[in-house]
Amino acid sequence: MARWQPDAPGRLAAAALDLFEEHGYENTTVIEIAERAGLTKSTFFRYFPDKREVLFGAGTITGLLTEGIASAPSAAGPLDAVADALDALGRTFFAADRREFSRRRQAVLNANTELREREALKRIDLTAAMIEALERRGVPILTARVTAQLGTLVWEIAYDQWIDATTGEDFGPLARRALADVRATGVVR
Repeated sequence: MARWQPDAPGRLAAAALDLFEEHGYENTTVIEIAERAGLTKSTFFRYFPDKREVLFGAGTITGLLTEGIASAPSAAGPLDAVADALDALGRTFFAADRREFSRRRQAVLNANTELREREALKRIDLTAAMIEALERRGVPILTARVTAQLGTLVWEIAYDQWIDATTGEDFGPLARRALADVRATGVVR
């Protein structure tokens, strides 16, 4: 692959995933990832601080969610603002062409404790970002915290269903259904 081709972060993520599957996370080096992507080690470090981060993006999901919450209609309640953000995330980030990559990525994460821990930390960051976005909308802190926790739960449920979907169902409708299921418990309205 030529060095001047676009989407270096995407190429690095694809190369890393291939190598993690082939040789294991522990047995793969940054240099191998960069070489597989047709890039240099310094290019790798321009986008990612270490090899763990190559499968987690550079805040893409967090940015999309916070933008989605901010752009939700002003009359939307906190959970509805999160639902709008999840819809936007589904349209932008969880396109059908990313499903296979996401399935493979999840299998690699499931096989490695260090990566599962990193995923858990990323979800904590995601929740914190949603709390801040909700507070900027004027949502009281306690409501923002509970709503963000529920939003993260809904995201997790929808994501698991999306990567496992054999019907090709889109992420947004899965997230809306997960939110409806959470609401149906009677704990939240």
